Amino acid sequence: MAGLVSDHVIPDRAYDADALIAYVIEQGGEPLIPPRKSRKEPREYDDWLYRERHLVECLINQIKHDRHLFSRFDKLATRFLGFLGSVGALIWLR
Repeated sequence: MAGLVSDHVIPDRAYDADALIAYVIEQGGEPLIPPRKSRKEPREYDDWLYRERHLVECLINQIKHDRHLFSRFDKLATRFLGFLGSVGALIWLR
């Protein structure tokens, strides 16, 4: 995560470590990591923003689902960008 700048860091529950949370806060970000069930003192986090993570994961899953249509042709960055545009249009039309 060195060199990345972000307002919010939204990993899953497995990344609930005090060292990582301290590092994110030190870099000026807000950790939106749900506390593990075994944590003795649960931390507060923005549950609504954490749920938005699900939408991003679903979008990535849909892109992966349609990748077989274009997988032979995306060896260049411009072609991959065209693939993302095509998949975005397919998702929008559904």
